[in-house]
Amino acid sequence: MTEEPIRILAPRSAIPAIKSELSRRNFLAFSAAAASVATLAACTPGGGAKPGTGIVASGGPLEDSLNIFSWGDYDDPDVVQSFTDKLGPKVTFGSYGSNEEMIAKLVAAKGTSGYDIVVPTGVFVPQLADAGLLEQLNHDLIPNLKYMDPAFLKQEWDPENKWSVCKAWGTTGFVYNKNVITRDLTTWNDFMDAAQNEASGKTSVLDDPAELTGMYFWANGIDWNTTKKEDLDAAEDYLVKKLAPHIAAFDSYPGGTAIPQGTQDLMQVWNGDARIGILNSDNPDQWVWKLGAPATELWMDNWSIAMGAKHPEAAHAFINYTMVPETQLKQLDYIGYHTGAAGIEDAAKAEDLPMLDLVFFTPEQLATMKNGELNENQDRVVAIWTAMKAAAGA
Repeated sequence: MTEEPIRILAPRSAIPAIKSELSRRNFLAFSAAAASVATLAACTPGGGAKPGTGIVASGGPLEDSLNIFSWGDYDDPDVVQSFTDKLGPKVTFGSYGSNEEMIAKLVAAKGTSGYDIVVPTGVFVPQLADAGLLEQLNHDLIPNLKYMDPAFLKQEWDPENKWSVCKAWGTTGFVYNKNVITRDLTTWNDFMDAAQNEASGKTSVLDDPAELTGMYFWANGIDWNTTKKEDLDAAEDYLVKKLAPHIAAFDSYPGGTAIPQGTQDLMQVWNGDARIGILNSDNPDQWVWKLGAPATELWMDNWSIAMGAKHPEAAHAFINYTMVPETQLKQLDYIGYHTGAAGIEDAAKAEDLPMLDLVFFTPEQLATMKNGELNENQDRVVAIWTAMKAAAGA
């Protein structure tokens, strides 16, 4: 790391123009996504919702239990058990497959969800906070924040880390079987061309509206967050009419089965999931990983505390526990994503952890990664996803 860390998660204004069935994240995974975001918007100040009750943890005795609502299989079980063994609270997990699913649960519960910790993707944090669905973090109870790289704190969506702190971040690319696709694929245009040729009928894409339209926009130099009708029309025409008939599966977690079992020959995939799949493959040398180019996604998932948390002391203690350097390294190796800890790249290399090129990226690669936005294009993006799945017979 440099003495002045690079802010790799730039404010959106600086940008031109998320093992098992539920393994990490999905930006827009349900056809009801727009409705859930609309529901959240309706709960923002002025819509009658009460703000969060503020800091409710003061450093008192830890409660005997902790309930976490997160992306599935997103924490090393050994880390969770060691937390219980050392500090006492028994941890119970609930899993969701999208931010929207988590939001809908919190909105419906109105502070009675029973969950203490939630793990929203950064772009959703301001809306959750404004809707009074999060409690403020008490930084006095998270002293291990000192182990975090400043580059991963004070992001544009939460500049004081008042509501959230980095859990993990990652990006999107693709994996292909070099025994079937013998040419070198490097870009999203290459991916879509191979999907219609050598890998026709043996290609999977993420089951994610934003990633599917994003793939088209990234390939064609169009702002991923575009709201222009002509851009969305062009994306729909290509994805539904040309690409969809060649798609065999909409699979957000090919690292769980498709890569290890060789079910598909070409797969759009998140970096950590790709790492898991290749490491678990009987023939890892047949797989080639490529970061999506010329541009791709960048996301950050965050620890947050849900409004009405019944175990706030345990929640702060767990968040703090995950930030110990040794624990951060275990988490990274298990989930395959950078956790935002200072010096973790050097630590991972010293431990000789495998396939670190799928975890850490060069400044040049980081410069190609773009944040997502919540904006008025969401209804149309979800409609394109739905139409694409219908055209593929999914």
